[in-house]
Amino acid sequence: MAAPMDDFEFERRFFCREFPAELRGEDTPTLIVQSYYVHADNYALRVRLQARDVRVPMTPDLDPVALLERNEGRFSEAFVTVKGPSVGGTRYEAEREIDSRIAAELIRRGGEVIVKNRYSMWIAEDGWNIDVFGGANAPLVVAEAERSGPVTNLTIPRFCLTEVTDQPRFSNDGLAARPFGLWAADFERELAAEGPRFLQEFGVNRMQ
Repeated sequence: MAAPMDDFEFERRFFCREFPAELRGEDTPTLIVQSYYVHADNYALRVRLQARDVRVPMTPDLDPVALLERNEGRFSEAFVTVKGPSVGGTRYEAEREIDSRIAAELIRRGGEVIVKNRYSMWIAEDGWNIDVFGGANAPLVVAEAERSGPVTNLTIPRFCLTEVTDQPRFSNDGLAARPFGLWAADFERELAAEGPRFLQEFGVNRMQ
């Protein structure tokens, strides 16, 4: 039986060297602590906790599990998610809300843990999530444009340096398997040698 359309996510993703402070506004970002129990061949099983009223700087020395211990009672939402491989900006994703106390115990007991602040905003006609990572993935910043269908004819903000939609290493499960801090210097050399790239199969790319 085919999966329903709402079990798929449609997004394009971009590497950013930084997230402009003027776009962050006064709103507190969503703090996300999530653990990956499967992260192989672009398949993933994830448990996520979210808090909307906790301000935490995303530094390289940030310990996600210790952060969870200090703020456990402030996480108000939790989800378990399964994901399939991404093909052309489309990925199977089935998600279910779970009890936050159970999620915290699962994260304590295993998996590869990621921590990030997520800023959500409208840019041009699209909703964007900008993820600022801490811990082993600092100082990575990834911007995602999401729609209910394929993300075509996109207006791309200037702080997006290059597209990484087709690079599994930049997915969260890819970062759980091999954190950005281990290969950041190699990627910067790649970017300097090859220059930015924006995929052409999604219609017209309009640079903001």
